[in-house]
Amino acid sequence: MFKLHGIYAPIATPFKDGKIAYDEMGKNLKFWLESDLAGVVVMGSNGEFVLLSPEEKGELTRFVCSQAKGKKPVIAGTGAESTVETIRLSKEAADAGADAVLVVTPNYYKGEMTDPVLARFYKDVADASPLPVILYNMPRNAGINISAKLAIELAKHPNIIGIKDSGGNIVQIADMIRNAPASFSVFAGSASFLYTSLALGATGGTLALANVFPNECARLQTLFEAGRMKEARDLQMVLIDSNNAVTARWGIPGLKAAMEMIGLYGGAPRPPLLPLGEADREALRKILTQTGFFPKPAV
Repeated sequence: MFKLHGIYAPIATPFKDGKIAYDEMGKNLKFWLESDLAGVVVMGSNGEFVLLSPEEKGELTRFVCSQAKGKKPVIAGTGAESTVETIRLSKEAADAGADAVLVVTPNYYKGEMTDPVLARFYKDVADASPLPVILYNMPRNAGINISAKLAIELAKHPNIIGIKDSGGNIVQIADMIRNAPASFSVFAGSASFLYTSLALGATGGTLALANVFPNECARLQTLFEAGRMKEARDLQMVLIDSNNAVTARWGIPGLKAAMEMIGLYGGAPRPPLLPLGEADREALRKILTQTGFFPKPAV
């Protein structure tokens, strides 16, 4: 059974002239696959998966899996509004060569998404999926929270192996880690609370910032697991502002701009999202530079 451990990057999807730019994706993947990351997530929130057509999702997953084969594991985001489409995407990911699927909550009919409805959804998907299922709690985007009680119930399913929790509720994360089976892995969904999650017993994280600083994010976990707590805490503090910049503050436009600043291809996000403006780009550059990991701009 696939085991969740280490730092994964939910990789951005590059676009050019309105289409997925596979040449640029290949170059970006080379950087990530040669880094200290444990693996990559294709079609996570930072991959703009909700803006992709069903055909693009299949094509993108196949491309990433073909590039990563034999190098690092691939987790594919397959969450959709319907159970049937989520299962279809999960089977397609298996055929493409993915190692596990990451399934976000359905969220359009928010008022109907009670714990019993979500439990049925996830159990039906897990029963049918050829790949291990990872729950994806993303209340900021989805407006739905997978409660600790629900996660603990779902953790008993033999094909549900963990959760990526991007909510940042440390009490909820602690509750899941304490009461779920030991085989169930909890992943921090943001670099801003990675250290705290590891201290509680999380096994890693899927972090937007790992697109930009993959080795530094991975190093935090390495330091923690080596018992070098002060160094791990200090690194956590250094990463917080940059992580906030490419998530809560500027989101995907900020992440893609940051990627360009380190020499990757970012490009514009897919409409209706807009690229980052020049003033915000300069503010972002200053934040990244303050980490000491980022080269200062030439004067």
